Amino acid sequence: MAPSRLAAYLSGLWAGLLLAIGGVGAPAGFAITVPEIAGRVAGRMFAQEAYLSLALSVLLLVLLRPQARAAARVGSGSVLNANVLLVLGALFCTVAGYFALQPMMAAAKVGQASVLSFAALHGMSAGLYVLKSALVLVLAWRLTAG
Repeated sequence: MAPSRLAAYLSGLWAGLLLAIGGVGAPAGFAITVPEIAGRVAGRMFAQEAYLSLALSVLLLVLLRPQARAAARVGSGSVLNANVLLVLGALFCTVAGYFALQPMMAAAKVGQASVLSFAALHGMSAGLYVLKSALVLVLAWRLTAG
């Protein structure tokens, strides 16, 4: 399979995963059970998604960077083209949203000293998740449009 085709496939799979977890899985848990259990289930889903997002972003960078370098060599682009920047943006959202904010949310939830409340941290995390979903959707669209 050609690297560009594999990148398009993986980005579409990633976008579907993000939409399924954020739009179906987590809300469904809160709709059918008590918030404490639903929160634990959602937290587990988001943890698995975060590690998978790390792996997919690295794999996509490995697939997309040679294309960007080749385009830059012939003067028709940059080594940091739009596709690479979209992957890097999604990677940043994963690291900031899960690996930085989640430990702070856990501490705020049990009442440990934090500058921001659990609700504020949760809102920031949700915003980064929505942004990541949008970035990956745009990436999938761009890779399948060509």
